[in-house]
Amino acid sequence: MKHLIGGLVTALSLAVATAPAANADEYLTLATLGPGSSPYMVMSTFARIVEDDLPDVKIQVNATGAATQHAMQAASGQLDFFMWSASVHDAMIKGDAMWSKVPQAPELSKNLRAVFAYPLGLYHIVTYADSGIDSLEDLAGKRVFLGPPGGGATTIMQRVVEGATGLKAGEDFEQVNLGWDAATQAFQDGRIDVYINSTNAPSPVIQQLAISRKIKFLGLTEEQMAKEPLQAILNRPGGVLGEIPNGLYGDNQVNSEPVTTLGSIVGIGTSKADSEETIYRVTKAFWDNLPAMQENAAWLRNIDLDNAFQDLNLPLHPGAIRYYEEIGMEIPDELRPAE
Repeated sequence: MKHLIGGLVTALSLAVATAPAANADEYLTLATLGPGSSPYMVMSTFARIVEDDLPDVKIQVNATGAATQHAMQAASGQLDFFMWSASVHDAMIKGDAMWSKVPQAPELSKNLRAVFAYPLGLYHIVTYADSGIDSLEDLAGKRVFLGPPGGGATTIMQRVVEGATGLKAGEDFEQVNLGWDAATQAFQDGRIDVYINSTNAPSPVIQQLAISRKIKFLGLTEEQMAKEPLQAILNRPGGVLGEIPNGLYGDNQVNSEPVTTLGSIVGIGTSKADSEETIYRVTKAFWDNLPAMQENAAWLRNIDLDNAFQDLNLPLHPGAIRYYEEIGMEIPDELRPAE
């Protein structure tokens, strides 16, 4: 009997030692742009929704670095989630623009997959009502925040301002090089004349700016949008046009008419190395619980399933496909991975 009991104890000990831990936590990594940016708000909310619904999933959010760096990390299997951008990914596939000095970029782009797309938001070009700045032409000689150094949004706004007015950053006006949070504070302190942020409207960041002082938005005219350089930007992958309505930001917004500006489509991407089960669970958790968050966050209402595939120029992850098919969505053939 002693031998039997001893054998059972030994067997059970071995079984416990070799069996996988039940409900072991899964640790994932997510990189996004800095606090104060639209991607930060969306992607940190994405992480919070998933963690609240899946207690065994932990997502570490890193809000430093540029979108290009994050794409490289995900493509190399060092990162689980990153901000995908249609224009940045198009350049990565071609190996041009910001990827021209990264010869392995086109090959690495094949390792990236999509979870869903969403509107980055509209470029809010903000100045104070008493600044004397009434149009983009008035940026001459001013201190202007176009976006953080090296960022895709910054590059686009450099091209927009130059294409619309001929004014070059660093030559005809001072380009202020700060991160999102620091730039917001600098604008509030009066150290920046014009502050630009691509963000979903109504943006909590812009609402904060309008609390204590009157603001105005600068927009694009029909004449400017007809120019060839502007047409190239508007027709880039993920490029959209939109309007900021007058009164959207309350009585301290002095615009009497809607302001036309441009926007971008971005999304949450992942690595093809991530498992189907993990991406399925994360995708399901986000979409199933998003409506409850949208009730109290107006800026989140721009994110919906109807636009989840908008301008995607990379395949969906099989785990995301599994969820979308489960709820009856049709997957375009070009969004199915080849392998």
